[in-house]
This record gives sequence, structure tokens and C-alpha cells, in this order.
Amino acid sequence: MIIAVDGPTASGKGTLAKALAAHYGLPHLDTGLLYRAVGRQVSLNGSDPDNATDALAACDFPETLLDDPELRTEFTGGLASRVSVHLGVRKALYERQRAFATQPGGAVLDGRDIGTVIAPEAEVKLFVTASVDARADRRFKEMQERGEDISWAEIAENLRRRDERDSTRAVAPLIPAPDAYQIDTSALGRDKAIAAAIAMVEDALKQA
Repeated sequence: MIIAVDGPTASGKGTLAKALAAHYGLPHLDTGLLYRAVGRQVSLNGSDPDNATDALAACDFPETLLDDPELRTEFTGGLASRVSVHLGVRKALYERQRAFATQPGGAVLDGRDIGTVIAPEAEVKLFVTASVDARADRRFKEMQERGEDISWAEIAENLRRRDERDSTRAVAPLIPAPDAYQIDTSALGRDKAIAAAIAMVEDALKQA
């Protein structure tokens, strides 16, 4: 069984994907981490994330980079969004994600184009959303806990810019698959959101 969980930054898709993976005993991949690694590598290379050639070169990042705590920063998240618009980057990372999705027994993947591009045949597709204010609240709390010096207003503006860039890009835009179950986590706590997601998965499996 493949479960695709898509949605914008800080919507809660990663939390739900991890919970679903644990609940159903499936491996989990945060595909956004791959793009963050490319963005981080671009930065380490002193290159331009808006340059397609520079971004593609950064796809050859070492595996150890995936453990770099810098990948979780707001700055690297912005770089990830910028490198992800390049077709070459998406092609370079496609096979890696596809192999994970189609492994024996299935998997849970979260990202922005899992249900539409990476695994359109997924038995279950969820599209997780939340208001910009709710997402900014979550991210601000997270950044404070990490000691990052960034204001709530900056985070909210960054989210709006990333939403615009991700949803309007020509290649694999952030849009729900036609058959995706949609869940708005703006007013949901962690446990209620997870329960709702599990209920949606169960319903999808009954419909299959």
C-alpha cells in the first residue's frame, strides 16, 4: 500500500505521514528533505539556487547531508522551494522517490507532488492544508525552540511566498490530486488530526 501525503509547508503533513507510517507499519520518506538537501548543497557550493545548472549540480549531495540540522531552518526551506522549480532537479530526484514508493510492501511519502507525480497510483492520497496564520504559529514556535532569530511576520510572509511559488510553478505544482482526501488542520490538535487521517485512509481502503 502506498500512502501519498501532500500539502504546503507547516500544514502538518509530515506529522501525519510519520503517524500513518507507524500505524500501518510502513517505511516513511520526507521528500521535502531531499529538496532541502539540494538547497543546502547549493548554499555550501556558493552557487545560485535560481540557476538551473547550479541547482542540478547540487543534486549530487552526500548522504550525510540529510542529517544536517541546517536542513530544518527557515532559510534552507526557502532555498528548497527555489531549487524545486527546476525541471532538471525534479527529474534527478524523481527516481529516488519513485524507488522508495514502489518498494515491496508499500510506503508512506509526504511532499508536494506525491499523489500527482511520484505515485499517482497510490491507494490512498491525502492533501493536508492549514491557514497561513495557523502554519506561521506552528513554525514560529518551532523556530523559537531551535533558537532561530526570526519574527512571526517574516515566517508568515515566507510561507505566502513559498505557497505562491510552489502552486504556480510550471513543473509539478502543489495541487491536490483529483481523488485526494483533503484535511484542514488549522483548528485540529495533533491527536485529532492523526485520527482524522487514519479514518480517511480506512475509508479509501474500503472504496478500493
